[in-house]
Amino acid sequence: MIVALLGAAPGVRAQNPLELQIVGGETLDIGTSTSEIAITSDFTGADLTIFGALSNVDQLLLAIGQYDVVVTLEGPRDWTTVRRKERLFGIWVNRASMTFEQMPISYSLASTRPVEQIAADQQLTSLGVGIDHLALTPTGFISTAANLSEFREAFRRLKQSDGLYQRDTGGVRFVSSSLFKATLRLPANIPDGVHTVKAYLFKSGQFVTEKEQPLRVIKTGLEEMITQAAHERPIFYGLFAVALALLTGWAASLIFRKD
Repeated sequence: MIVALLGAAPGVRAQNPLELQIVGGETLDIGTSTSEIAITSDFTGADLTIFGALSNVDQLLLAIGQYDVVVTLEGPRDWTTVRRKERLFGIWVNRASMTFEQMPISYSLASTRPVEQIAADQQLTSLGVGIDHLALTPTGFISTAANLSEFREAFRRLKQSDGLYQRDTGGVRFVSSSLFKATLRLPANIPDGVHTVKAYLFKSGQFVTEKEQPLRVIKTGLEEMITQAAHERPIFYGLFAVALALLTGWAASLIFRKD
């Protein structure tokens, strides 16, 4: 389309003026209620609010609900192993396992409606939008496709049962013609580290653009000291833990000693 316009003779006007109105396209901007979440000893979870603004949108399509927004919060990524237990001689043991490459430890999603109603499955999978569309890439040998499907489903089920993977299909609301607000629930067991807030804009079922920004989750107080000691000085941390256990046992023996 652009080549044809550039090659037109001087003085010849474009026959379709609507083609010149899509140069800029829609844009998306977001901001969060905070850039840092502090985890203390009494942390029971929190709500994160994301504000966003759409620009250069088609007001008619916006009025009839043809624009959709999906907001996600992805935690730090790590290799994740799923194990299957089987009963052997009356004892439950791990018989099979599968490791997935660099999966988000936590994942929260909010959207204007269910993501399956927003875009086609193929597009959602290519973008990695939605719990059922995250790229669960296994490592090592895979015996059958059935095993892969079974372990993928187990991974999603375990993450959701632990509260680390969650979704709210009505968590994004338009508060004006071009402004929206999203609320994501942060679980009490959210991992510390750098998380990523992402917002995706769809128009009439087609992906338009996305925006992202970081969110830091840090431990404070005693939790931070213990975490730092365990990672930075593991030998001293181990010795201290053993000494504390011995001291606790000795004190308990004195308290409950029967004369």
